[in-house]
Amino acid sequence: MKIYGSSTSGNCLKVKWVAERLGVPFGWVEIDTFAGETRTPEFLALNPAGQAPFVLFDDGRVLAQSNAIIVHLAEGSGLIPAAPFACAKMFEWLFWEQYTHEPAIAVRIARLFYLGMKETELDPTLKAKGEAALARMALALMQGDWLVGETITLADIALVAYTRNAHRGGFDLAHYPAVKAWVARVEAELGLERAA
Repeated sequence: MKIYGSSTSGNCLKVKWVAERLGVPFGWVEIDTFAGETRTPEFLALNPAGQAPFVLFDDGRVLAQSNAIIVHLAEGSGLIPAAPFACAKMFEWLFWEQYTHEPAIAVRIARLFYLGMKETELDPTLKAKGEAALARMALALMQGDWLVGETITLADIALVAYTRNAHRGGFDLAHYPAVKAWVARVEAELGLERAA
């Protein structure tokens, strides 16, 4: 299969990390989202939504949306809890990540770090929303080492993607020691270099 993604995108990297963790062979097709490469006719022919990541399987099928992709790749693996309620809790975190966490933290990272915008140019509510998201994670991680259960799951991989770079969006993880320690655990578990 081929993963079409941007190395600057946590949404894309989490697909790569899940494939690597599970030993799923893939080719990586780098997409420059800031240069409009998701809007080319070639890209849109494969993924009409015009978003990265998406996966092109060897049989020609295409799957988009990062969390849909990682769930599909991880089906039957230990990254998805076997117990129904724990599995539902994992999905709760995956939906929350895309609806609440990513729209604040990832947006601030993109605008401040990659696009070089000034704080005064940003929607001021994004900072408060991002801090609230980190506080929600901190509360959960005071109960255990992982977001769901006793081992790493897709919830951890999905949420670490942008959290590990939250400082690029103006967030200080030192204010959230449980989150900071969890980031280090997930990075170690996935064999990632510490985020700079």
